Amino acid sequence: MDALCGSGELGSKFWDSNLSVYTHNPDLTPCFQNSLLAWTPCVYLWATLPCYLLYLRRHHRGYIVISHLSRLKTAVGILLWCVSWADLFYSLHGLVHGRAPAPIFLVTPLVVGVTMLLAALVIQHERLQGVQSSGVLIIFWFLCVVCAIIPFCSKILSAVAKGKIVDPFRFATFCIYFTLALFAFILSCFREKPPLFSPKNVDSNPFPEADTGFFSRLTFWWFTKLAILGHRRPLEERDLWSLNKEDCSEVVVQRLLEAWKKQQKQAAWVAVASGKTVSSEDEELLGGRSRPREPSFLKALLVTFGPGFLVSSCFMLAQDLLSFVNPQLLSVLIRFISNPTAPNWWGFLVAGLMFMCSVMQTLFLHQANRYVFVMGLRLRTGIIGLIYRKALVISNSVRRESTVGEIVNLMSVDAQHFMNLTPFLNLLWSGPLHIILAIYFLWQNLGPSVLAGVAFLVLQIPLNAVVATKMHAFQAKQMKFKDSRIKLMSEILGGIKVLKLYAWEPNFLQQVEGIRQSELRLLRRAAYLHAISVFTWHCTPFLVTLITLGVYVSVDPNNVLDAEKAFVSVSLFNILKNPLNALPNLISGLTQTSVSLKRIQHFLSQDELDSQCVERKTITPGHAVIIENGTFTWAQNLSPTLHSLDIQVPKGALVAMVGPVGCGKSSLVSALLGEMEKLEGKVYVKGSVAYVPQQAWIQNGTLQENVLFGRTLDPSRYQRALEACALLPDLEVLPGRDKTEIGEKGINLSGGQRQRVSLARAVYSDADIFLLDDPLSAVDPHVAKHIFDQVIGPEGVLARKTRVLVTHSLSFLPQMDFIIVLADGQVSEVGTYSVLLQHSDSFANFIHNYAPGKGKEHPEEDSRTAGLDNPGDEEVPLTEDTLSNHTDLMDNEPVTNEVQKQLKRQLSAVSSDGEGQGHSLPLKPLGPAEKVVQAAERKANGTLIEEEKVEVGKVKVNVFWDYTKAVGLSITLVICLLYVGQSAAAIGASIWLSAWTNEAMVDGRQNNTSHRLGVYAALGILQGMLVVLSSIMMAVGCARAARLLHQALLHNQMRSPQSFFDTTPSGRILNRFSKDVHVIDGVLRPTILMVLSSFSTCICTLVIIVISTPLFTVVILPLAAFYIFMQRFYVATSRQLKRLESVSRSPIYSHFSETVTGSSVIRAYDCIQDFEAISDAKVDNNLRSAYPSFFSNRWLGVRVEFVGNCVVLFAALFAVIGKSSLSPGMVGLSVSYALQVTFSLNLLIRMLSELESNIVAVERVKEYSKTKTEAPWVIEGSRPPAGWPTQGEVEFRNYSVRYRPGLDLVLKNLSLHVRSGEKVGIVGRTGAGKSSMTLCLFRILEASEGEIRVDGLNIADIGLHDLRSQLTIIPQEPILFSGTLRRNLDPFSNYSEEDLWHALKLSHLHTFVSSQPAGLDFQCSEGGENLSVGQRQLVCLARALLRKSRILILDEATAAVDLETDDLIQATIRTQFETCTVLTIAHRLNTVMDHTRVLVLDKGTVAEFDSPASLIAARGIFYGMARDTGLA
Repeated sequence: MDALCGSGELGSKFWDSNLSVYTHNPDLTPCFQNSLLAWTPCVYLWATLPCYLLYLRRHHRGYIVISHLSRLKTAVGILLWCVSWADLFYSLHGLVHGRAPAPIFLVTPLVVGVTMLLAALVIQHERLQGVQSSGVLIIFWFLCVVCAIIPFCSKILSAVAKGKIVDPFRFATFCIYFTLALFAFILSCFREKPPLFSPKNVDSNPFPEADTGFFSRLTFWWFTKLAILGHRRPLEERDLWSLNKEDCSEVVVQRLLEAWKKQQKQAAWVAVASGKTVSSEDEELLGGRSRPREPSFLKALLVTFGPGFLVSSCFMLAQDLLSFVNPQLLSVLIRFISNPTAPNWWGFLVAGLMFMCSVMQTLFLHQANRYVFVMGLRLRTGIIGLIYRKALVISNSVRRESTVGEIVNLMSVDAQHFMNLTPFLNLLWSGPLHIILAIYFLWQNLGPSVLAGVAFLVLQIPLNAVVATKMHAFQAKQMKFKDSRIKLMSEILGGIKVLKLYAWEPNFLQQVEGIRQSELRLLRRAAYLHAISVFTWHCTPFLVTLITLGVYVSVDPNNVLDAEKAFVSVSLFNILKNPLNALPNLISGLTQTSVSLKRIQHFLSQDELDSQCVERKTITPGHAVIIENGTFTWAQNLSPTLHSLDIQVPKGALVAMVGPVGCGKSSLVSALLGEMEKLEGKVYVKGSVAYVPQQAWIQNGTLQENVLFGRTLDPSRYQRALEACALLPDLEVLPGRDKTEIGEKGINLSGGQRQRVSLARAVYSDADIFLLDDPLSAVDPHVAKHIFDQVIGPEGVLARKTRVLVTHSLSFLPQMDFIIVLADGQVSEVGTYSVLLQHSDSFANFIHNYAPGKGKEHPEEDSRTAGLDNPGDEEVPLTEDTLSNHTDLMDNEPVTNEVQKQLKRQLSAVSSDGEGQGHSLPLKPLGPAEKVVQAAERKANGTLIEEEKVEVGKVKVNVFWDYTKAVGLSITLVICLLYVGQSAAAIGASIWLSAWTNEAMVDGRQNNTSHRLGVYAALGILQGMLVVLSSIMMAVGCARAARLLHQALLHNQMRSPQSFFDTTPSGRILNRFSKDVHVIDGVLRPTILMVLSSFSTCICTLVIIVISTPLFTVVILPLAAFYIFMQRFYVATSRQLKRLESVSRSPIYSHFSETVTGSSVIRAYDCIQDFEAISDAKVDNNLRSAYPSFFSNRWLGVRVEFVGNCVVLFAALFAVIGKSSLSPGMVGLSVSYALQVTFSLNLLIRMLSELESNIVAVERVKEYSKTKTEAPWVIEGSRPPAGWPTQGEVEFRNYSVRYRPGLDLVLKNLSLHVRSGEKVGIVGRTGAGKSSMTLCLFRILEASEGEIRVDGLNIADIGLHDLRSQLTIIPQEPILFSGTLRRNLDPFSNYSEEDLWHALKLSHLHTFVSSQPAGLDFQCSEGGENLSVGQRQLVCLARALLRKSRILILDEATAAVDLETDDLIQATIRTQFETCTVLTIAHRLNTVMDHTRVLVLDKGTVAEFDSPASLIAARGIFYGMARDTGLA
């Protein structure tokens, strides 16, 4: 370099230490200024340009119209080029005239000029690529200004010192250059207008990051506007920004899907290459048949999200390297303090460099975190999307293996594990790099002694490995227990009504608590293991320091432990501590994620429905459906359900499918839809399909949305569909007509209404083929006839379509084109009605037995249109707004749009899903304005106000108090004292080390080394012991809290009244048992530990700095004020964003579970893509709050770490200022502690916010632990006598009841007496109160006035279980639980094997059960889905036969069985319950014609009550009903 500078005019040396270092007025040589300083910005721009141009080429955002700002920036760049080359021409001019300048005066202007011209060109190129603010150029201009400041000051000082300007021309050009560079830097900080066609032009609230300036992006300043808004008022959904296109589900999922499909193809090729046959389905979307080797989901994730991770790794690398600069600067600072003659500017420069280095670390760290967190969110989005898409196409055998709850767990818990791991992923390479660099610098400082510390670190690896392995095993087991507990809870909530009617709650309570005990045992073990790892990582840095320093002073008496060696080593060990601190999180995250990865990969690789099993393109002309020699099964490992089927359905034909329960009618419909596995044969279905399942699937949405099902609205076709399906009278009584929100599973519609909505959906679809699975069984005779005539029959709206109708209704069979009779999974007969009657086969015999001339038998009723002939018959009261008493907002979250939708959905969902509540107490119709007014009124009335406060304000102190009490007050106090002791030990050890380093030396040695080392070791080990004790105490306390909180929640929910479950979506309750309990189990404990740990570290640091440099107290207050101010801003915004994120997460899972339940309907209508889009939209809505929530952490981090960086600056500055009075040991202590405070301050505020967000789980669990409960199960002082009831007399005395306070009475002054052994039929129109009577008997509804007496005993005086266990009901909806058939019949094991088989024989299930290999241990799937609806009803009959109490209630018990089975059931009931009192809610009138008396209810009052013959003779209401069904 001297060659370039040393010769010629104005030549100088490149470096002169006396001029630059060892002086009180430092300066740089002219050569250094003109070479290295001038070239630095140029080298930067040329080095970054290739990568930057490549980036711009791939991220074109549309061009920006040229503006004044752009012109000005370009002009300044060109002027700088001109100024630089003016210098060049001046030097050339001197050369020509014999004044040869040094070569540097030719090289530098040339290089700088070309670079300035390049910068001007880059400005224009960026404008054409749509760049609004250029980070590359801002850094370039910043470097230009910084590198020009020193020469600028130097030239002015030199001119002042010499009294003249040596080189006026170059001085003038440099001043112009400096001014223009400064101006260019200022201009570059302003951003351009958005490019044409940018999202801002179409989106009202776009994500602001892309359109902000470089510094704003660097410091996350763009988030400040939202932080201020969140501080002023609670944030709402409308305040949130839209997503960037690349973050939307549609884009992210598609990218991951493509990568996954590639992996599947590769796996298929590997299988083929290894000689294994692979089915064509392997190349189908999301996986095909099972293969020897599953495709790698991990590789698919790496391909999709790897690039984002690499960007974050680059930033993290820069941060890691910078973290080792400060210990070296600390070494310089301690040397400066030790050297009395050192110039003061050295100290100030070191302090400034420490500050600059810390600020750079902060910026790099948060940019790295920004990329890694965005990658985490995209990861979760992609996984959720893939699981959703897979769930829509899994085969039935897979569907039976995995319950809805388990698949939802994959989405919620397992996808979350991936996201939680992403922040720690960089540790995989960053940790080893930290360790290597730290050891290198320690070696420089302490020599070979460091090997002792390294050896100790190496010994830690096997211990950590053992702990990690154990944690992994515990994690896998815990997930299994959690899955089974949630699955069981899901079933309990689904069948809660049955549990209450049978008084089975204790058994299920015991089962849940059994699983919970196992879960808690694992939780405790995992917590103790965690305590070991906490001890390890907390003590390892200290023990390494201790061992290293101990070995250093012991190996050689001449080794002196001075301040520089000790505190530089401590700083390096503190750096070493960070990766070791995060190691447990990384290990835990990796173990959880590896379990989740296997679960997700296994699920995504599962078998799918074979889309080719039904041929949809070709078919014999004139036919719509053909099955040739078809054999079908529900799963490969099960025997065929249907075999050797040969069926041909001509185009436009009306075909009936009939046969006994379990013969395969519904299975045949499923086979036509492609839902079953085809073992042999061929199926052809030509044209679009509409499907009406046996149990109607209704979405959570408006009635109109349910009918349209994603199709565009055609008003005339829509009106025709409603009219044909007899829905118009229903619209009159629904609060918002067809805009009424239907609740979960259609809870606020009666069974008949649900079925008709399902049918209307099919009619509106205008498909070619209609598959109708027994749609007439849920409606009454009038409506059944109306629907058949208007929709299905020869004159109906579907007359020209192909219709396949499964039915038990005989009266419509003569109108069929032909009839298919099924028996035992085979076609036994096919033909027209008349042809089949002429045969003397089973069908003809059946018809002759059950349809003797008069017999037009229809299933009786469940519809509001029972009075179709005379709509004026029925008036349904418009009740008060039932929501006024229903304060459970969506998961206790703020009232966002989603919640308002939920509010509208909570119509009057009352005690029964079924017929008796057919009149489901509708709300008054409300216009949009009225709804807003009512919402305001509800707030004013105070019904919602408390929950509003909880949701939008701070978490109440009593929530923390509740948790503290659950942990145990004594345990909490001990933990706090242990942390105080730990902090005191830490401060003592540090001050002791400082005193040791300051100890005077005798003959170049330190005395008392062993004493010093012993005390230091004792204090450190004491600190470690206190940490592990506090961790164990925390484990004990948190496990206790987890047990008590779950127990209180479970016991309260089991004792909640039925009305609570009817008005609260099960997903919301399940959320408490899954998400919130998960937080209490596994998230709160580590969070509290981190809060206590970071708080004690911060306090220790401040105490030590104040002790070392008392002057520091001056800046503590302003820094603390700024810190608290930032914390206030952050917590208010962050808390609300987390709540918005939480409230928008629930709809994702509820929509998903709804989709899985209705997947066969979705596939039948070919609406898979529509539902994928809906799911994506819900995920995107959740991401709109998740992204700002993560950016709020980055925004806070930059600001809080700035406070920490100021602590470093002032600690160093005050050390320099107080140099004369401070020892090197105290300075080393103060600054080394200051260097680690940044991390602790940031961690503390984050953990406090995390704690506040997570403690909400306790609030939510507590909320559902304190809901109103029903009466006691057993009242010890008032138990009925043994064997009660002996007679079975039932008496209603002036009895009235309403569903909830404030609603109208549903039974009014009911007085009647049922004698012992009487058989009473209960009939009436929809809403008459039939089912309500049975609910009152079981005290599901409690009396408003009057009483019910059974054998003279007032049932209100005894416990619920004493009452319910002595009554028997066969409910309307047969609910089964997953588990063995034995458990479904006899959960308490009260009966012998013989009793069970006898009950099965009497309920006509003996043949079916004995044909199963497992017999009574036959496994029922969730909800009993592997049994037909009729078989489930027979299981309920078997339960009744086992219990055989004196009083039997039949609630439309034979609605889902064929007439023959119905006849058999009635015969069984007549013989087996001959001496019992039987109350029958009639579905088919012929079932009550032989009863002793019939009770006719009308609008909640007794209209008629006499024998059937007398009632027919009286020609009243009963006569009219009998006449309609052909019985009179």
